[in-house]
Amino acid sequence: MSLENKKVVLAASRKTEEMSTLIEKQKGTPLVRSLQGTVFLNDKQVKEDLERAVQEKFDWMIFTTGMGANTLLDLAEEMEIRDQFLQMMKDTDIGARGYKTFAALKKIGVSPLAKDDDGTINGLIQSLKQFDFKGKRVMVQLHGENAPSLVTYLEEAGATVMQILPYKHIDPDLDTVELFCQEVMQSKVNAVCFTAAIQVRSLFKYVTEKGYTKEILDAFGDNILAVAVGKVTAEALRDEGIERMVQPELERMGAMIKELSRYYEK
Repeated sequence: MSLENKKVVLAASRKTEEMSTLIEKQKGTPLVRSLQGTVFLNDKQVKEDLERAVQEKFDWMIFTTGMGANTLLDLAEEMEIRDQFLQMMKDTDIGARGYKTFAALKKIGVSPLAKDDDGTINGLIQSLKQFDFKGKRVMVQLHGENAPSLVTYLEEAGATVMQILPYKHIDPDLDTVELFCQEVMQSKVNAVCFTAAIQVRSLFKYVTEKGYTKEILDAFGDNILAVAVGKVTAEALRDEGIERMVQPELERMGAMIKELSRYYEK
């Protein structure tokens, strides 16, 4: 079996039992080390931001998740300003990342002027490069974490950016992250499966604070394999300096484990 004698870390917080079973069927040893904390609705802050957004005039509104766009509309309805917010979306130039976001906007009759080709923030930035942002006011909807490359791009292009985060991520259990770092730095594991960009961001936030960055990057560069479930997660890994990785064509957790098995078969 291709994962025999291999210890495979799962950085996810959900579907870990199913993935563990798939790894065990390949004679591998799964280790669950969740690198993402819980998510909660950042209700009060978002309502304040929505109130402000409706009162101020924006030239662009950029949405990065379908769930986030829908949540903003639901909160606007609760605040009895949904019609104003929706009209604002229809009167403003719109950018969208990801097919789910595009679908959510299309459902309410909003057609994005700019959208990515590959589901990534970098793909969205590429599509925004044809537009002039000098002196423009841009509202950016994020989901639980910042998108520094997008905000930096817009600000460097001359825009004033207002960020709205409908959801906030709580940091993962720090003892778990420390255990994971020690296992990686001491080469006690063979591969790490990342299923969301937030897992990568949380990890590197921690390793930066602890001063582990070089050791972690060296470990992934030399003998520990990073596995990304899809393009967005792979993009997050590359942003942090991890280039050596595998990812499946089909962005599913089961396909990710199969791709890992294929890698070791070769």
